[in-house]
Amino acid sequence: MRELREACSAVAEVGRHVHIQADAIPAYAASLPLEDPAPPPDPNAHLLAGTREELAAFWLTLDAINFGSGWFPTLRKRPGRSGYYTIAIGIRTRFAQQGPWSPAELVQVDASAIARVLGQDPKHELMELFARSLRDLGRHVSEEHGGSYGALVASAGDSAVRLARRLGAWASFADSSHYDGIVVPFMKRAQIVAADLSWAGAAAFVDTDRLTLFADNLVPHVLRLDGILRFEPDLLARVEREELIQHDSPEEVEIRACALHAVELIVAQRPGTSAVEVDRLLWERGGRPRYKASPRHRSRCTAY
Repeated sequence: MRELREACSAVAEVGRHVHIQADAIPAYAASLPLEDPAPPPDPNAHLLAGTREELAAFWLTLDAINFGSGWFPTLRKRPGRSGYYTIAIGIRTRFAQQGPWSPAELVQVDASAIARVLGQDPKHELMELFARSLRDLGRHVSEEHGGSYGALVASAGDSAVRLARRLGAWASFADSSHYDGIVVPFMKRAQIVAADLSWAGAAAFVDTDRLTLFADNLVPHVLRLDGILRFEPDLLARVEREELIQHDSPEEVEIRACALHAVELIVAQRPGTSAVEVDRLLWERGGRPRYKASPRHRSRCTAY
């Protein structure tokens, strides 16, 4: 992930809309309770026990549609649940009741089918985007890995980075931006698959510490409210008005890149920790009332 780290560092250095408050990093890094155990998993939303094939099927399926936060305010949410958990619980319930879709079945999934699983309107724009991503996942697993999700995971050996790079080349996990001639290969969801499989015990990767922040719209929001990121007044006003920020615009790339680089600076202050650990901590923090009370940036895209 060296190319991604270098690209985000370069964006952060010249950014015009988002800035890292570097002098606040040491104290902030020291304050993070990274030694605390991770919060317990939600069994209603996540599959954390089973064979490699079952676990790989679940996490690949969920993370193939782990995007659309720009549309989340328009979804039918489960009571007391966020957009992400509404989707995750829908997939988890489907697995509990019917088992996973086979890759051959995924190739045939349409917007109506995924809408039924998630309890959504099949005409919602996000349902066709979800179906398209699932079809692409099914096609790759069918054609390149003998119809086995576990074989896809095994093909990466002991390397989370290898799996992320492989997935990042597929349409279902594509996530790369351009900024003033700089290519920024964020690979948010491709990386999170590798981290999730490791977390669930479905893979024994030895290099998860090489993964970066999973650049979305929640961790940058947490870092802004915590005084680590500063948005220029015009951008901040647009976010607070809940205007959509165009995906791949300079502002949006800066938000994601500066958050990723800020986490790298935090990790540098805490030897022995990793970007994955910091990401999980800050993502969970983002669910607290203080952070939910303030608007975060939203972009309508398949990256996050």
